[in-house]
Amino acid sequence: MNKSWFGLVAACATSAVVLSACAGTSNATDDASGPYRVLITAGLGGQGTLAANAQTSVLAAKAGAQLINESDGIGGRKVELTVVDDGGDPTTAVTKLREAISSNRKPDLYLDSGPSAITTAVLPVLGQAKILSFNISPTSDSSNPKKFPLNFDIVPTTAEEADSIADYAKGKGYTQTGVLHGNTSFGVNFGAAAEKSLEQAGITVSGNESYDTTALDMTAQLQALKNSGAKALVVDAYGAPLGYILQNLQRLDWNVPLIGDPAVSGTNLIATAPPTGVLGTPQVANLVTQVYRSTVYDAHDAAVNKMVDTMASLGHIPTSLIQAPNFDAFQLVAAAAKQAGTTTDPKKLATALESGETLANVTTAYLPRYRYSATDHAPTLGTDVFEFVAPTALVNGQFGNPAAGTVQH
Repeated sequence: MNKSWFGLVAACATSAVVLSACAGTSNATDDASGPYRVLITAGLGGQGTLAANAQTSVLAAKAGAQLINESDGIGGRKVELTVVDDGGDPTTAVTKLREAISSNRKPDLYLDSGPSAITTAVLPVLGQAKILSFNISPTSDSSNPKKFPLNFDIVPTTAEEADSIADYAKGKGYTQTGVLHGNTSFGVNFGAAAEKSLEQAGITVSGNESYDTTALDMTAQLQALKNSGAKALVVDAYGAPLGYILQNLQRLDWNVPLIGDPAVSGTNLIATAPPTGVLGTPQVANLVTQVYRSTVYDAHDAAVNKMVDTMASLGHIPTSLIQAPNFDAFQLVAAAAKQAGTTTDPKKLATALESGETLANVTTAYLPRYRYSATDHAPTLGTDVFEFVAPTALVNGQFGNPAAGTVQH
């Protein structure tokens, strides 16, 4: 038995949800009589925020797979979900993916858990192997079907996030705003999109600063934004950099309103009380963070509550549901398989996902709708799917539980 196959077996055997037998099934990917194989890589062995977010991402995939298996599976095929630890490292993710492809259990569908560097690394490999995929960390070209015809972004574009932030800022009466973003692919795209959206909304962008995500101090960038006259600050930050930004703001004694992007809401620091977090401290007194509606508690949202209950039944949800988009992937592929009449032809499945008829007949939870097309594989949602919340303690991955805090609209 080779090491690649052993790794896949081990990952399958240790999965918290038994989705189907990991052995004794057909070997060929195009065999419709066997299980529908889904591979998800995640930074489970990473550190801090990365590992916790990976756990939530995987838990969402397990919940989505369990619920689809409780119905008819995908085109009558039960889902077999294999979880592989990529450590949050792009090279490892590519290695694990290549091992799966070269084994006799090539996946029908690939899911990732971010960050965007993983997306950049694996998409060319997936395209070459002709594997359908969804990714939760869009890049500048991940939704371009001319370049990646079998890949679909499963979260809103940075442009939609930026438009929503601009609408919020305008509604709050902010007329002069600064932008602070990381130097990652996502961060750079977000910084440009935020500036464009804010200016289109009639808001002056007095400064747009980038920081190195490996740096331990962002004081220089914040001082420049303060000197620019910014009256509010749009922030892209994920994990440790967010903590440094909040500390540096306090050191500068800059009491400025902060609007965090979804990466901020995916950082447990703001939802955890001291000494491990900053919830309830002056550091987050001026912060609201952008989330999707499913990340905010609503006792009347049956679809979201079913998702949450299923995830919670499978394990502890360690971070916000901003990390749970993989839940919807199974319903989307099942609808595509029904429309296309196949589970084995990824090109036909992709064409079905581009169809308004397919998407009109699918019920999802993480996001309320998806609008893919033949020219754009971004979900194209509109700004109404977003909420802006003040930090609260998380209850099953959701902000705004009545027992934990108040939602700001």
